[in-house]
Amino acid sequence: MVSEEGAQSISEPAVVGDYVLRSKLGEGAYSTVWRSEHRATGETVALKQVRLSSLSRQIRSCLDCEISFLSSVNHPNIVRLLDVLQADGCIYLVMEFCAGGSLAAYIKVHGRVQETIARRFMQQLGAGMEVVRSHFIIHRDLKPENILLSGPEEDRVLKIADFGLSRIVLPGNSADMVCGSPLYMAPEVLLFQRYDEKVQFFLNFFTAIHHIVCFCSVAEEHQVIYKSSIFWANTQRVTS
Repeated sequence: MVSEEGAQSISEPAVVGDYVLRSKLGEGAYSTVWRSEHRATGETVALKQVRLSSLSRQIRSCLDCEISFLSSVNHPNIVRLLDVLQADGCIYLVMEFCAGGSLAAYIKVHGRVQETIARRFMQQLGAGMEVVRSHFIIHRDLKPENILLSGPEEDRVLKIADFGLSRIVLPGNSADMVCGSPLYMAPEVLLFQRYDEKVQFFLNFFTAIHHIVCFCSVAEEHQVIYKSSIFWANTQRVTS
């Protein structure tokens, strides 16, 4: 997460390199994201702190993929990586700060998205995913919570973020690691099958589009995703 939703202030700000940590934006199994400021310029950024000791070999490989990919791209619909630091057994990814929060939070506040905004969001999401595809990257955790907005203004820009579970899958190859958020996993992953880049264009991409175009409550959406997964899984068993 690289936004300001639910930020928790810290009493004694720590310093990492040229950055002062101001508040916690979010926390996962392997990392914590901090709202931070550059000491000289005052620029607000997000520092993703990854604890290396907690990483398995596979997750470390995903981290290397995330850094390599984000370092090689400069696209308005992919969150920007500004710098990479290492200190005290941690790697810090210095990311652009997205003041508009996540797509999930935006839709929770605004409800059904207006057609003109939905069209723009879908175009931007598609443009970002085309960059991901062109680098043979599979995201594996694409969901509304990991799609950020540059700001609260009407001209906000959608950005794909959190490539912490990503990896490269070249044409003809596949992966088998079960990872991501269960309610957004593609059927192949749920069935413990090998999968390729197509997985992110089924449930992952579908659920993001579904959020944008046909807003529903979280409970309703989870029912849609669950039923879709079960239907697909049953179809695969019958046809195999």
